[in-house]
Amino acid sequence: MHKAQPAPLIESYLAARPDLVRFFTARLHSREAAEDLVQEMYERALRVPSDEIIANPMAYLYRLGSNLLLDRARYNGRRAARETAWSGLSGVRLGGVDIVDAPAADDALDARQRLHRLLAAAEQLPPQTRRAFQLHKLEGRSHAETAVVMGVSRSAVEKHISAALKFLLAKL
Repeated sequence: MHKAQPAPLIESYLAARPDLVRFFTARLHSREAAEDLVQEMYERALRVPSDEIIANPMAYLYRLGSNLLLDRARYNGRRAARETAWSGLSGVRLGGVDIVDAPAADDALDARQRLHRLLAAAEQLPPQTRRAFQLHKLEGRSHAETAVVMGVSRSAVEKHISAALKFLLAKL
């Protein structure tokens, strides 16, 4: 039984692998990155049909590596642009320094506890007043929308909201 011979491109790759690593290390300024690139070149070279004739396998390999290097540079550029856009939307920059635009953990916990106290106090409101408060303040409906949902006048909603706020301020 004969062992299958590697394709000429793979033979060229195996013979030139150390040179490829040196060449791309100089361009990437990182041996690890060059090793990764050269490994990806091998994976791509394996996909080339063994019966495909490549006139200059070495030129093909260097072109393949250069194209992969260019693809990585484009990908990294797009990724950096996305991250910059995201940080511009989600953060604040002060004096050239990124500042987290999220509340501190203890502030968030304090706010959550205040919200729980508010909701517990709202449970003590009379049913119609509680419903008006929930629709207007918690669900964000206007006075007119709240009136339609509750089947009462807008004036009645305003009175319920006013009563709810007075009660809750006194409780909290």
